[in-house]
Amino acid sequence: MKNQTSQYSDQELCILLSDQGSSADAAFAEIYSRYSSRLHAYCVKIMNDYDEASDIFQETFIRFVQAARNKSEMTNVPAFLLRIARNLCLNAKRDKKQTTEPMDYMLVSEDRNYDKKQLLDLIDDALSKLSEEYKEAFVLREYDGFSYQEIADITGLSLSNVKIRVVRAKNQIREILQPYIKELS
Repeated sequence: MKNQTSQYSDQELCILLSDQGSSADAAFAEIYSRYSSRLHAYCVKIMNDYDEASDIFQETFIRFVQAARNKSEMTNVPAFLLRIARNLCLNAKRDKKQTTEPMDYMLVSEDRNYDKKQLLDLIDDALSKLSEEYKEAFVLREYDGFSYQEIADITGLSLSNVKIRVVRAKNQIREILQPYIKELS
């Protein structure tokens, strides 16, 4: 069944998820393999806490399966997953009153030179300094590759508001990194 599920569309997999048994397990495994890495990266970038992001990531898939079993209509599975993750992240941030220091989650291979690692650290640090509204739009656009319209659908914002947030995020990151880029070059 596993090999067959790779040929199914997301909607067909969601229908299989509503069943019980091995077909549901294979459908879940396929959806997980398609979207887990991107979803986990989103949670980590938004939360700035690997453990908390991992908890939210797991909760996202639990809620996704519950929705699929309740036969909720899902026409855009990655957007549906991100909407769940986004809401969980926003709730966690709202409930968490204290500020945590950002951690470096960029995977840097050992063969990269020090300057490149330093630049990646600076970019990650600049990202952590963005306001939540700008950070979310930037991460969805630049890290997850969503179109402006898809981001608008996920966040419930207007298309123009999404574009403004992404541009402002890029400008703020550029401004934060400007002195460091001059120093590195």
